[in-house]
Amino acid sequence: MNLIDGVIVKKLKAIPDERGYLMEMLRRDWPEFMTFGQVYVTAAYPGVVKAWHYHQRQWDHFVCVSGMARVVLYDARKNSSTFGEVNVFHMGYLNPMLLRIPPEVYHGFTAEGNETILIVNLPTEVYNYQQPDEYRLPYNDPSIPYSWEVLHR
Repeated sequence: MNLIDGVIVKKLKAIPDERGYLMEMLRRDWPEFMTFGQVYVTAAYPGVVKAWHYHQRQWDHFVCVSGMARVVLYDARKNSSTFGEVNVFHMGYLNPMLLRIPPEVYHGFTAEGNETILIVNLPTEVYNYQQPDEYRLPYNDPSIPYSWEVLHR
């Protein structure tokens, strides 16, 4: 897959022992770390698509901590070397990863399977309630060349 310019994927590793496991999501000494704004968790129920939106200033750092998520990115930045590219990631307990999403890249996600997903985001900016840095399109907007339908192969 040709990654959208600015996107970084880091495989994460669960460290198990007899009590359970520990998995680091983002460390200040990793090259993927930029700055810290806040941390939040977002959930999506099975059959729900949470898409599309982008930020002008904020970088997102997604880790799916429960279930399996399909996270899709679309590069609508006209000055980008990857303008028009779509990236699809299947992330979660079967494929733990940190996904860094640049500003101005549309993104969205849905649950894969029949369980609610939980995605932890470590964005670079604090959410501004009065002037949110969020710009939205409907999940089925025809300007984005992606269908959220499940492919039966």
